[in-house]
Amino acid sequence: MSEFQIGLLVLGALVLLAVLLQSLWSARANAPRQAHGDVPEPEGSPAFTEPVFDDTGFTNLNKALAAPRRPAIDDLIDAVAAVNLDPMVSAVSGDAAVAAFPGSWRVGSKPFLIEGFNADAQEWETPVAGARYMAFQTAVQLANRAGALNDIEYSEFVVKTQAFADAVNGTPEFREMRDEVARARELDHFASEHDAQLGLNLRASHAAWSPGYVSQVAAQYGFVPGQLPGRMVLAAPVDGLPPLLSLTFDSQAALAEDPAQSAIYELVLHLDVPQVDRAELPFDRMCQAAQGMAQTMDGVVTDDNDQALPYQALDTISQELQRLYDRLEQRDFAAGSALARRLFS
Repeated sequence: MSEFQIGLLVLGALVLLAVLLQSLWSARANAPRQAHGDVPEPEGSPAFTEPVFDDTGFTNLNKALAAPRRPAIDDLIDAVAAVNLDPMVSAVSGDAAVAAFPGSWRVGSKPFLIEGFNADAQEWETPVAGARYMAFQTAVQLANRAGALNDIEYSEFVVKTQAFADAVNGTPEFREMRDEVARARELDHFASEHDAQLGLNLRASHAAWSPGYVSQVAAQYGFVPGQLPGRMVLAAPVDGLPPLLSLTFDSQAALAEDPAQSAIYELVLHLDVPQVDRAELPFDRMCQAAQGMAQTMDGVVTDDNDQALPYQALDTISQELQRLYDRLEQRDFAAGSALARRLFS
């Protein structure tokens, strides 16, 4: 073999090696970024149990508090019916009241409530066995995110209240359906104009991220795994309250057999404004987390149209948000309050 042929073979081998090295480098550069250190990939079992609304429309915080639950019915948000006892009856036992509870605590899409006036404590509460009650009241919520109370729902409320009243030998007093439905529509109109759910998208600029890498970086800002795969939350300071913020990414990536090889190119930070107390500064914390994670993960913060969000845009959103907080407080539905959580649920 001549020196020329040998040279061609060597040159060919070098070119092949260069192509191979380039392919390996490209594959490595484009592989999902991995967590560093002893950080487990997200699993199905969450470290944080998010609150959920039960059949009455209240979160599991109520179940964690000492029973009986304090009064919840409020004329501001509920259509209320008084249930007066027979004058010959001094009180009804809590056992009888509990036995008369309905099978469902819903009226259509709205929560249905029952309270009794405790003869000993002299206050309204959810009836419990062992207590004595001098009067009762029922209520149905006027509006929530499913819409305003309608005629059919109010009629169902009347039927359900009458059944309870009959069981405790009481007589219900109902307000005019037309007036209550009108109140419901007005409240629903207010809620629809003041319901804000904000989101910031974080998009990978170059290399994708693995679920473990996302979890590791998000944990630096206080996020922990939520109930669902691909969801993390920044927990509220009080157990049982809705999270301050949530972070979501592709659930299929979190459920993959080998999550380390799953590629995530985008995640979303979300704030349910009426559910979170403004004193927690949730929007500021969301912006700090989004901008800090973007810098660490080589990403960019964008809006829903995939347009980069400058600092000035975030500042404008913050100013609008403060005005929204003020309007909610003026109507007695301060963000994060029990009434706000009920209305915007």
